[in-house]
Amino acid sequence: MYSIVIKTIVAFFLLLSVAGCSGKGEREFEKPALYWYQKLMRSVAAGNLEKADDFFTSLESEHVGSPLIPEAMQILVQAHMDEEEYLLANFYLDEYMKRYGTSKNRDFIEFMKIKASFMGLKSPQRDQELIEETLQKAERYIRSFPDSEFRPLVQTIEVRLEMTRFMMNEEIAALYDRRGKPEAARIYRERNAKSWIERKSLVPPPEGWLEWLFE
Repeated sequence: MYSIVIKTIVAFFLLLSVAGCSGKGEREFEKPALYWYQKLMRSVAAGNLEKADDFFTSLESEHVGSPLIPEAMQILVQAHMDEEEYLLANFYLDEYMKRYGTSKNRDFIEFMKIKASFMGLKSPQRDQELIEETLQKAERYIRSFPDSEFRPLVQTIEVRLEMTRFMMNEEIAALYDRRGKPEAARIYRERNAKSWIERKSLVPPPEGWLEWLFE
């Protein structure tokens, strides 16, 4: 008899434990748009962007047409940029452009995408492809939005990246010279010959490419 009572008590507490665990892991559903938006804002303020992303997913899933969605996306763009999470910032910018891009705000969105790519550079030597892509975006921007208020900022980014590319080509050419490969060195110097940057105007950074790049 005692064994039956003990088994019953154990089974009862196991059920309570399982119920408690399932309750803790249960997701919330069917909440007002403002509820999700406020949750998102609190998470951003607390620096928990993973949670903020989750709340945004709930917001856009349950309230597709909510006017809070574009505002939430802009907040997440800036929050991820502040945390140097530039890939996620670009993701939200791309989504914002698809849904809410207009002739009036397109120059701002494209500028933010270029800025996110530029700020996402961690090592010029390793990020050569990203440098090329960002330069192409900057050149297209300058052609497409000649009267934009953000054009001077994009031009500054373009100059910085062009100077960086020029100095990297010089370094690679010098390396090939030291290794006795003049033909390879010539290829990189010919690339620089096509640039509008003048070699005499450049002073290589004594240390720290990133500090120089974003100075």
